[in-house]
Amino acid sequence: MKKKNNILLINGPNLNLLGTRQPEIYGKYTLIDLIKILKKQAKKNDINLLDFQSNSEHLLIEKIHTAKEKLIRYIIFNPAAFTHSSIALRDALLAIDIPFIEVHISNIYARDNFRSHSWFSDISQGVISGFGIDGYLWALKTIINRITNNKK
Repeated sequence: MKKKNNILLINGPNLNLLGTRQPEIYGKYTLIDLIKILKKQAKKNDINLLDFQSNSEHLLIEKIHTAKEKLIRYIIFNPAAFTHSSIALRDALLAIDIPFIEVHISNIYARDNFRSHSWFSDISQGVISGFGIDGYLWALKTIINRITNNKK
């Protein structure tokens, strides 16, 4: 696999319940629907999109650690509830030095006060929050543009 063609999509806890969990907040698309849409768009642009979802912090950390050996160029990351609590995931991302875009389906800044702090936004390339699954597509489009223009 060529490094320039590999993007890793990582989804955190409870995102396996997309489509059934609070559809008024998270929408009706399932995680499988979302992945199919993203992979189709990635393939059109000669991008290999790898995906991973876990409810377990340690498995997410291990997946992040392996990103360098898998020649990942960028990460699209929805840390879900770990956004507000996981310094361990933050440290893992800092350790691998691979750029990432933080994505949230809901607007975390318009919800409960405790959801308005992210341990990732200051180390990410950017944050997309509150636009449903379109946020993932915008993150992918941004990454494709950066790869095409040979930017980090």
